[in-house]
Amino acid sequence: MKLDKIKHDFDQPTMTTTGHTAYWSPEVLAQLARRDWARTHVRNRIDLSAWQGFTRDLPRDPYVDQRWKRMAWLALDESGRMQDLGHCPMAQGGAFNNAESMADKLRYYAPLTEAFVQRHDVRRFVEAWARLWGLHANEPILFQITGVRGEGSIDPLQGQGIHADGCKALSIMVVSRHNLIGADNHLYADKAGQHPLADTTLDPGDILHLRDDRLFHSVDAIRQEAPHQPFERFIIIINSRFVDPYQNRILRRHFPDAILHEG
Repeated sequence: MKLDKIKHDFDQPTMTTTGHTAYWSPEVLAQLARRDWARTHVRNRIDLSAWQGFTRDLPRDPYVDQRWKRMAWLALDESGRMQDLGHCPMAQGGAFNNAESMADKLRYYAPLTEAFVQRHDVRRFVEAWARLWGLHANEPILFQITGVRGEGSIDPLQGQGIHADGCKALSIMVVSRHNLIGADNHLYADKAGQHPLADTTLDPGDILHLRDDRLFHSVDAIRQEAPHQPFERFIIIINSRFVDPYQNRILRRHFPDAILHEG
């Protein structure tokens, strides 16, 4: 089933701006329950142009060429408010990330800036996202701004191919997309890609929610469209309830009181 051929099946968030329960339309929950993924947008929830401004000072990813990144570990507190948990490296075992530059390594990235994390629309987005997935207080949430820019062409996954991220709750939101062809997202029922489920191209403000422990995903290579200006594509990746034992060991070491999904 091709997502781009079923535009009318996409959920459109309600325009109500009060309360976390109104942030996502009921159809998002229904789609997640029925098929383990849902596509929607948050353009009426966030100041997208302001979020795009925070991609300009991202430091280079020290592990992946032509990638830039910041990240933070967040959680809800007992009152349901977003809190910053502090520093912890990102870690993905080889069972979930087989790229040589990233698998089975502790990866250290610059934190998200305070100016970004403390924005009202950022806090509200994270809190509503946590409620969408039914997260409890003190469940670590990994929040990344990451992306690629350059000339020519690039594999944004750096060899990962069809993969899972090692968690139960995963969402990908495009922040910016400029002067490129490709970067189409694909969902599969199996890692070999023999059972495709959906294909789509996310525009800025679009978000794809998926149950990462039940589905696999990939994104196509990027190539420059107009020859005399660079391409760029930046995304938000937000995920939680990790099933990767490697990441959970590191989380337990840094956040001893965190609620983890171990074993």
